[in-house]
This record gives sequence, structure tokens and C-alpha cells, in this order.
Amino acid sequence: MKVVLTCDVKGAGKKGSVVEVAEGYARNYLIPRGFAREASAGVLKALEHEREAASTRVERLRDEAKRTAERVTQVIVRIPAKAGEGGRLFGSVTSQDIADALWKQHRIKIDKKRIGLEENIKTLGLHFVPCKLYEGVAAEVRVNVVEERTGESI
Repeated sequence: MKVVLTCDVKGAGKKGSVVEVAEGYARNYLIPRGFAREASAGVLKALEHEREAASTRVERLRDEAKRTAERVTQVIVRIPAKAGEGGRLFGSVTSQDIADALWKQHRIKIDKKRIGLEENIKTLGLHFVPCKLYEGVAAEVRVNVVEERTGESI
């Protein structure tokens, strides 16, 4: 009996695949538990429509990520931080700080988990931070950490 799997089933196949299984296995186990649906013409047509919609969505997200990558490479993010002797920061600049600064300064929204900061930035100066925006789409954010100016006393 041909069925369309609605989730991954060990030994049968992956979600969305059309597989041939024993009729008893399908009628007594897969279908009652919601793991599969009988592969009728309507179900197969709906499955094909879902695949087309998913590929369109993936293509749209990839294009959006490419546009974001182009914008990111053209800007420099300026982050003020308190520093001591020799340009060492009192704290550190995290991926969340970079994501917030990108949004505030340039209206570019990137999730902090997409920013590939191996270690927090602990020195003043220009740093190049990689970002993985989507599968196969990466960019490099230029982060300029500058010394925060406090009120000068007389």
C-alpha cells in the first residue's frame, strides 16, 4: 500500500516521502497514529503544492539574506565602551551588543545567534565579525569599538 509519511518514521522514511508499506502496517499502525496518510490523488497533489510553497519560501528567504548581506558589508557599526590603559575594555562587546547596534544605527535586523563571534571583543579598534545569515549566505560586519567619552571635570 502506498502512503505519504506525515513525520519521520524509523525504517519507513522521511516526512513527505511516498513509500510502499504492508497494508496491515499502514492500516493498523501508521494511519491511526497520524504517521501517514493514504497516497490518494488529492493527497499527492497537496504534497506537491506544499513542496512548491516550501521551495518558494526558501528562495525568498535566501534572496532577503543576500540583500541583508550586501547592506551589512557596506556599513560600520560604532560601539562606545569604557576602556582602561592600553585600550582594554572594562567589560566586553557581545554578539547581542552588535545586533542591537546594527538595529539602532542602520535598521538592519540580525539575530544574535547568527553573529559568529568566537570570543567577546575586549579591545578598542576595528574588528571584523562574521555573520551567517542563511545557508550559503554569509557576511562580515565591521565593528568599531571606540572609547566612551564621559563628562570632563574642570
